Amino acid sequence: MTERFRLTIGQLNATVGDLSGNAAKARDAWEQARDAGADMLALPEMFITGYQTQDLVLKLAFTQQAIDAAMELGTSLTGGPAIGIGAPWMENGALYNAYFVFRDGALVARVLKHHLPHKQLFDELRLFDSGPISGPYPVGPARIGSPICEDSWYPDVAETLEETGAEILVVPNGSPYHREKLDLRMGHMVGRVVETGLPLVYVNMVGGQDDQLYDGASFVLNPGGKKVVQLPAFEEAIAHVDFIRGDDGWVAQAGDMAIQPDAWEQDYFAMTLGLRDYLRKSGFKKVLLGMSGGIDSALVATIAADAIGPENVRCVMLPSEYTSQTSLDDAADCATRIGARLDTVHIEGARDAVGDALAHLMEGTQPDTTEENIQSRLRGVMLMAISNKFGEMLLTTGNKSEVAVGYATIYGDMAGGYNPIKDLYKTRVFETCRWRNRNHRDWMLGNAGEVIPPRIISKPPSAELRPDQKDEDSLPPYEILDAILEGLVEKDLALADLVAQGFDADTVRHIEKLLYISEWKRYQAAPGPRISTRAFWLDRRYPLVNRWRDKL
Repeated sequence: MTERFRLTIGQLNATVGDLSGNAAKARDAWEQARDAGADMLALPEMFITGYQTQDLVLKLAFTQQAIDAAMELGTSLTGGPAIGIGAPWMENGALYNAYFVFRDGALVARVLKHHLPHKQLFDELRLFDSGPISGPYPVGPARIGSPICEDSWYPDVAETLEETGAEILVVPNGSPYHREKLDLRMGHMVGRVVETGLPLVYVNMVGGQDDQLYDGASFVLNPGGKKVVQLPAFEEAIAHVDFIRGDDGWVAQAGDMAIQPDAWEQDYFAMTLGLRDYLRKSGFKKVLLGMSGGIDSALVATIAADAIGPENVRCVMLPSEYTSQTSLDDAADCATRIGARLDTVHIEGARDAVGDALAHLMEGTQPDTTEENIQSRLRGVMLMAISNKFGEMLLTTGNKSEVAVGYATIYGDMAGGYNPIKDLYKTRVFETCRWRNRNHRDWMLGNAGEVIPPRIISKPPSAELRPDQKDEDSLPPYEILDAILEGLVEKDLALADLVAQGFDADTVRHIEKLLYISEWKRYQAAPGPRISTRAFWLDRRYPLVNRWRDKL
């Protein structure tokens, strides 16, 4: 008689701190697994708490309640499949990232994470203790080994599991997104399969948590590295995978093969999901933003409409005498195409009142960026007032290029609760707008078609804080600026490296100076979705006061 083993993958969206809600999600998935005749349900890493918990897991009351919630759930599930669920564990004064396995109401295994990630956005080496490499555990006819997330990126844990009798590797993950992450993961997991000769099931979390995105995209590999199951990216999914034991061990049967989005759609989906989940998990249902008639606010408004529906998006135009008629027309055109509400609040009176109040102190000085920033800060004040009054989260609209060099006004256009394009360079903003005008997907709640007016994409960017102002009056063209920033931020290149690539030495020095002196602004900036490998704050943490400058 052919031996079969059915595993249910629960690619689900946990909320940090919602112990009862996460347990309810797990119970619902277990019931689906039971109804499908599964032998086991596998859920992601630290699912009962949500991920990442950051220092919340150091709070004894929280961690004990999380352990209790996992135990209460696991011991209550009888007459169905085993369940594997991530949770913290405390023992002998040590704190572990663990994976609990229950079968018929009894705890049959507790796997402890061995390799603790501590680079880029991770801080687990500070939070957790490293556990010993755990052995496999039996579930029905199969022996399962579970390297937890980072444990699967190195050979030792998987090889030890294979040597001690594991027959299938089930890898629970809280693996965060960055651009083209799927290919990177796949390379490591194929390595584990080739080294051990075992099939591997990669179970990843999905959803947004603060600045971080978990893209799901769980998959199954057979011995030899062939992918036979692929779950969708950025969406919750339940999948049932059948294994059949042959002469050479267990082999997974072919299942769903969801098409993975390309790099542009990945980024856009990540920004949309990040905003949607940040709002939902924070308790907000509506947003507002300052709509300038420029490309950044147009893209943020579009992302918001796709995330929560255009009926939940308020765009506010805050013109002064420096605001062109073109900007007014473009803002109205964009809001109409998106289907969002557009309100207008004039700032001239408030600006003049502030000017009059400061006149006795400013007497004898010449107008400069001080007066320009007053306009921006008044817009922030008015937008925050609307946010407070109507319970709508204010979105900020500064792209990564502007945030990098400080061309955003602290307490002005940086005011707000979330920035969907925080990790998107300006050149990618342009291309993302073009991509969105050409593409619409079922997961987008906004309108299809050319929602961002072409003139917004083609006109020269301007803050419009003084007559005839253009961004390129004080910055190099964005193609040059972004290339220099990519070298300084993404690749940590020396100035000499950039000059050797053909960039002007004075320009490179100037951009480096702006980058360093703007650190204090970024420290106070709203969170936003991480879509690159060098997001500000999560991946790149610099001192706020720093006198070092590279030399040429």
